[in-house]
Amino acid sequence: MAALGMVIDPELRRPVTELDMVRGIEIAGSDVVVTIALTVVGCPLRSSFEDQVQQHVASLPGVRSVGLRFDVMTPDERAALTTKLRGGAEVRGVQLPAKTRVLAIASGKGGVGKSTLTVNIAAALAALGHEVGILDADIYGHSIPHMLGIRRKPVVVDKMIVPPVAHDLKLMSIGFFLDDNEPVMWRGPMLHRAFEQFLQDVHWGDIDVLVVDMPPGTGDVSISLGQLLPRAETVVVTTPQPLAQEVASRAATMAQKTGLRVAGVIENMTSEVFGSGGGELLATELGVPFLGSVPLDAALREAGDAGEPLVVRDPGCEAAQTVTEIARQLDEARVGKFTRTLPLVS
Repeated sequence: MAALGMVIDPELRRPVTELDMVRGIEIAGSDVVVTIALTVVGCPLRSSFEDQVQQHVASLPGVRSVGLRFDVMTPDERAALTTKLRGGAEVRGVQLPAKTRVLAIASGKGGVGKSTLTVNIAAALAALGHEVGILDADIYGHSIPHMLGIRRKPVVVDKMIVPPVAHDLKLMSIGFFLDDNEPVMWRGPMLHRAFEQFLQDVHWGDIDVLVVDMPPGTGDVSISLGQLLPRAETVVVTTPQPLAQEVASRAATMAQKTGLRVAGVIENMTSEVFGSGGGELLATELGVPFLGSVPLDAALREAGDAGEPLVVRDPGCEAAQTVTEIARQLDEARVGKFTRTLPLVS
C-alpha cells in the first residue's frame, strides 16, 4: 500500500490510495496482483496506471511479478469521490481555492498571438513549481487543446468534470464539447452560463494559478470574468504597431471598468515586419508594468502546431527565455489587491 501511495492519478493528481481506487491486492509468494477501480469505463489513461504500478510495486524486495487488473467505480463510489475532492461537502459556486491566482490574458483584437502566449506563460509558471490550470475562454476561437496536443475529452465523474492534463497543465475548453470544427453561435447569457459551469463543475483541484485565454475585444465573456472572478488580474497582449496598441488599450480600459487589475502589458511579434515599441508605449499610457517584448519567431508557431509549448520544447531559445522571464515577473509581482465585482447598472 505504501508503494501504491506513489501511484498518482494522472488527471486528479492525487495518489490512488487517497482516492480509494485500490480495490484489492493479492499476494501469492513473490507474485502480486493489484486491482484498481477506475472512475469510468474505458479510461483513456490506463497505460499510465500500468507503468506506475510496475515502477513502484515491482521494485519492492521479494516481488517477482506484478499484475494489474481494472474495475470500475459504482455510482455511490463516484459520488463519494466527488464529495471528497470537493472538501467533504456538496457545495456550489466557483470551485477554486481562495489562494488561486487568476491571470486573464486579453487583447483588443485577434491575431496577436494571445493563445500562444497563454500556453507558454502557463507552462513557464508550471516550470517555476506551480500547479497551473488553463481555462480556454476564447469561445469563438478555441485553440488551446490543439496547442497542448490534447485529443481526448474530459472525464465526467458524478456531475464533476475532470479536466485532461498535458505538460503538467490542466485544461478546460469549449472545444472539448463540440464536434470537429463546429462553430459556436451563442448569445451573451449562454456564454455566461458556460463560463460559470467551467468554474463550478470542473475539478481544478489545488491549483496555484488559473490562466484564462480571453476572447479578443470587450464582449460578454470579459464582463462575466469580472463578475465571477473579481480578484482576477489582466495581462494585455499587443503587437508593436500603433493601431494594435490603440485597440489593446480598450481591453485594458474594459478590465479596469469591471474592477480587474491590469498586471502588465506584453508586446508580441516584435520584428522588422511589425516594428517595436508599441507595447512599452501602451504600458506607459496605462501606468502599468511593461513585461517584455516577445520576438516574432517561427518556432513559436511550429511548437503550437506540434502540440507542445515552446518553453518545454526549446527552453533555451530567445522567445522561450523571454516568455519565461515574463512569467517570472508575473510570479514575483503578485500582490493581494482583491477587487470588487461589477455592479449592476440600468
